This record gives sequence, C-alpha cells and structure tokens, in this order.
Amino acid sequence: MKILDFPIVRITAWLIIGILSANYLNIHYFPATICLSTALLFFIFTYFKTLKKNKNQQWFGITLYLLFFSIGLNLIAFHNPSLKKNHFSQNQLNYGTTHHFSVVISEKLKSTEKYNRYITDLQKIDNQIHNGKILLNIRKDSNKTNLTIGSKLQIKDQLAENFKPNNPDQFDYGNYLKNKGIYGQIHTESSQIKISSITVKNLRYYAAFFRDRIIKKLSNSGFKKEELAMITALILGQQQDINQDILRDYQYAGAVHILSVSGLHVGFILLFITFILKPLPNTNKANLIRITLTLVSLWLFAIVAGLSPSVIRSATMFSFMAIGKSIDRQSNTLHTTIASLFLILLIEPLFLFDIGFQLSYLAVLFILWLQPVLQNIWTPKNIVLKYFWDIITVSFAAQIGTLPLSIYYFHQFPGLFFITNLILIPLLGFVIMPLGTLLIICTSFNWVPSYLAKLVEITIKIMNQFINWIASLEGFIWKEIPLNNSILLLSYIVILAWFIWFQKPNFRKLAFALGSILLLQTAYTFTQWKEENKTGFIVFNAKGKSIIAERKGKKIKLMCNDAILRDSFEQKILQTYATANFCTLTIPKPIPNCLYFNNQKILFVDQSGTYKISEKADVIILSNSPKINLERLFTLYKPKIVIADGSNYKTHIDVWKVICAKNKIPFHSTYEKGFYKL
Repeated sequence: MKILDFPIVRITAWLIIGILSANYLNIHYFPATICLSTALLFFIFTYFKTLKKNKNQQWFGITLYLLFFSIGLNLIAFHNPSLKKNHFSQNQLNYGTTHHFSVVISEKLKSTEKYNRYITDLQKIDNQIHNGKILLNIRKDSNKTNLTIGSKLQIKDQLAENFKPNNPDQFDYGNYLKNKGIYGQIHTESSQIKISSITVKNLRYYAAFFRDRIIKKLSNSGFKKEELAMITALILGQQQDINQDILRDYQYAGAVHILSVSGLHVGFILLFITFILKPLPNTNKANLIRITLTLVSLWLFAIVAGLSPSVIRSATMFSFMAIGKSIDRQSNTLHTTIASLFLILLIEPLFLFDIGFQLSYLAVLFILWLQPVLQNIWTPKNIVLKYFWDIITVSFAAQIGTLPLSIYYFHQFPGLFFITNLILIPLLGFVIMPLGTLLIICTSFNWVPSYLAKLVEITIKIMNQFINWIASLEGFIWKEIPLNNSILLLSYIVILAWFIWFQKPNFRKLAFALGSILLLQTAYTFTQWKEENKTGFIVFNAKGKSIIAERKGKKIKLMCNDAILRDSFEQKILQTYATANFCTLTIPKPIPNCLYFNNQKILFVDQSGTYKISEKADVIILSNSPKINLERLFTLYKPKIVIADGSNYKTHIDVWKVICAKNKIPFHSTYEKGFYKL
C-alpha cells in the first residue's frame, strides 16, 4: 500500500503545513480562530451532504484537510505561552530592571564554561503572580550551591530578553529558546539567590530524585566519572555530564544519536518487559494486566529519561504497537509511526521545530520505507551475515533520510558511520543496554554488584576508545559543507525520486528522477553564481578582539590584530559565516589604519589613538578603548557613522554613545546591537 493511501498521513501532512504556516507567517490567534470556525462549518456542511446523497466525497476530503490545516494554525497560537494570562513577557517593565523573582527549578541543563544552567518555572515577580519559563544562568564560583529539580528560589536580579545572534549566520539561540517556550533569561551570582526550605514535589522531582540516587550510589561504588556520565546518558537519558571531547568524538563518528534516548533504548525496554511478562496466560484479564504494565513501564522510563522529544516520540510509537499487539491486530509500523507523530503534534506542536525530533522521525520513516528496498539487494543465508547486513541496510536508510537535514544544521558528514553502527549496535543491544539496565535496577534496590559494575564500566570504556579511534580518522569526516533551503528541499526530492524509480522502474519515473538531479544542479549553480557576485564588509562582535572581514565573491579577506586560535569562539563564528555563504577564509592579516570599501573611506582607531589621514572618513571604527577626543575627531573627519567593536570597555562605549547623540552621528556598538555590515 502506498504511503499516501493512509488517511492519517494526509491529515498529519496538512496539520504540519498549518503549524509551519502559523509559525513562519506569524499568524495571530484571531485570524487563526476565524479560519478554524469557517473550516469547521464547511466540514459539517459537506459531511451531512455526503451522508444524504453519498456523493461529494472529494469536497468532504478537501474540507477535512482544510479543517486540520486550521487546527495546525490554532495549535501554535494556543500553545504560545506569551499569550497566556499573567505571562511575564506581556509586561516589558519586567525586563531590564532589578526585581525579586520567585522560581522553581524544573530542568537541569548542560553547564557552560562560566555558568550552571537551569530551566525554571516562574511563580512571582515582586510578590505579584506571574508565570512562564525562564532560563537561569548561575555563575560558577567557590560557593557551590546544591540545586535540584523542585528547588524553590528567590532571586534578586534583572531579567533579560532572549539574545539575538551577534554575528552573521550564527545559530539563533534566542529563537531556539522561544520554540521551547522560554522568553527570558537571568544571569546571576549565587550570592543573589536564596534557597527556600520548601521543595515542589512533582513527577519531575521524583524522576530527578531517582536519577540522582542511582548516580550517587554508582559514584560511591567507584564507577569512574566518564563511564558514569555515559551510562547516565544511555539508560537515564541525561547528557549534562558528558565530557565535551567525548561528545565531539561521537559526532565525528556518526554515533551521537545513541546518546539521546530514542527508539533503540525504548524498544529494548519493550522487549525486556515483554520477556518478563511472557509467562502470563493468554486470557482477557492477563492481557489487560500485560498491556497496563507494559504502558506503565514505557512511560515511567520516559519520565525518568527526562521526557525529551525523541523519548516521547519513541514511547508513543511503541505504546501504539503494544496496544495493537494486545488486541491481536497486526499493526502497520509506518501507520503507527505517523499516528504517534499526529498525536504528539496535537499535544506539543512546538516539538516540530526541535532538531532531534525532526531527525528522529526522518530516520524512522526512511528506515521503514527504504530499508526493505536495500535489504532486497542481497539475501544472505547465514543468520550472522543476515544480522550484520540488516544493521548496514538500517544504517544506510537512516543516514540517507537524515543526511540533507544533518548537513543543513551541522555542515558535516561522518563517512565511517556504517562501520560505527556495525560495532556499536550489537555492543549496545547485547551487552551495554542489558547489563546497564540490570545494574540500574540492582542499584535502585540499594545493591551495586561490583562485578557487574566493573563489566559495564570496562565495556563503556572499550566503546569510547573505539569511537575515539573512528573520530581520529579525520580524512573520513567531511566538514564545512554548505547547504541552503532550496538545495535542502531539492536533495529530498532527488532521494525520493530515485528510490521510487528503484522500487518499480519505468520511463516516467526515470525521467522524473533525472529531472530532479537537473533541478538540483541548476539550483547549486545558481547559488554559486549568486554568491560569486556578492560583496560585503563586516565588523564582527568578539569579546576582547577586533575582527573585520571584507568579502569579494567567494573569498573572505580576514583582518585581526590578535591570533585566532583553532576551535576558539572567534574561529567558529568566522567559519560559520564562510560556510553559510559558500566562501573560503584567507589567513588573517593585521588591520590597517585606513581601509576602503565601495568608495567609502574607513578609519580604524585602536588603543594607540593614531588617526593621521588627510581626507575625511565615512566610517570610524573604534577598537581596544582608545583614549581620544571624539568631538575633535568629528571636526576633522565628519563621519557618517561610528562603530565600536567588542574589544572596547563598556564605560567607554557609554561615553561615546552620548557624544555621538550630541553630534547627531549614528553610533553602533557591536556589544549591544551585534555585528555591523556595510
């Protein structure tokens, strides 16, 4: 049966189109409600018309799709926390000034170099009831504060709006937070926080309490730090403590997906529960007990694992499959997957914008569709060969399905992913997951078998060493691969066209497949031509550094007075800009005192305060807090704009801003407004 023959597929597709339209076109609640009311009236009319005459089936289908499109529009508005009563974002006075915030910690995030980070639920601002999620950043210091899920805090500090990207083509972290329902951040010190004696105890609190108890007991038993972080990620779904170098190794080896609890992990839990409950007789009462225990186990695991989008997807899908099996129905896995997607988006439509959620569903859908096609290429008779051939076909199907989107987001491709999966999947499925799960169960009953803990620890160490070896083969890791929206879309059209032809070859399908490649080549050539004809002059925002880039076509001439270290923040923002624009970077050179771009004269003034040029300057760039008389500079050169980059002190920037306002000259601080582009 073709995929579009499932009604749930067509309905889900229109629901997704509605969600995307509401998000990207910024459709507000009122027009979305009008659209839904109109669609519902048309649907009811055509429904009864169809019942009466048993005709107009086509119009009934159209109104049904329009109805779910309208539901998608309304879901975004309905789930927009900023529209809810008492949400802190409705009053701009809550931002930028010092208040007393009462919050409860709901989730612990991975720490940065300077901050410990938490997602908190707001309760009050200055004793007035407010709600909403706030990202809390607490500066790391010697006063280590023991904060757990459910801790109630009183914070005296300022709330800031989500930051916009400070450099071109940089990851929009503010929009990422917005898609998670977070509309503000607090950066504070531990001295500004008072911990209440009251702890809010809910499902998240008990799940965190269980995880912390397990981690503490394993740590006390002598479990090494790196291996403990891995078992915590694999079984308990918490990646916060994984070393950054190990995480990068897994990315380069194409195995980062195993660190996020998903189908592999939830599927193992289902198999484990099914095995335990196998002795139950095949009666109605026993089946009810079986399905109840199975669903409870799946969702308890999902709660303990942190209810991430990928684990919710997996738990929902396997719940559908378990229910179908319990009522003796042969469930279609593809149908079940789409049904789980439909249900999740009805409840949490913002999950659609989560990168992990997108990659997770794409991987599953392509495995279900492409893996049988790839499997038919060769049918080994040996059971061991068949097992490894299945791993290879599953790996290639998932990789093909997620490849364009992965490159679009991460701009890299791990060439040895299939070798990684050949070793990792059997190791996980037959050793680490069973032994790790058994270890967690034993530990939850206050018993940590030393031999079992040691075996799990050694196995994880071997796995990490293997991943490190794969990641060290840098010749097989393709990095900085550029990809834009049009090429992304056409890449998926090419993949779909060729596999449709491969399944059932005919001339029309072959013509479409060849045409899709021609379209992709045309789009790529046009993109290259367009980028070749672009120019630009950018003053980047980098703390403590002056970085200027002059772009001519596909080459970016870098200028910087300090060294740019490998894998530093500065190197990453420059490479991100170059990759997004299909460009290459040159070796950085010192910034001259005078520059020219598009018939504009640019004066660069650093800490030396030197600015001896004969002609007037259109643009003045201030760097490293020069001690100069700015008004005298204006008299000499009469600039059209003054730019202060990220190397200047904030006190100097505040003074310059006032002087520029007095002289009616535009002032741009990259510290406050981000990069500047001529």
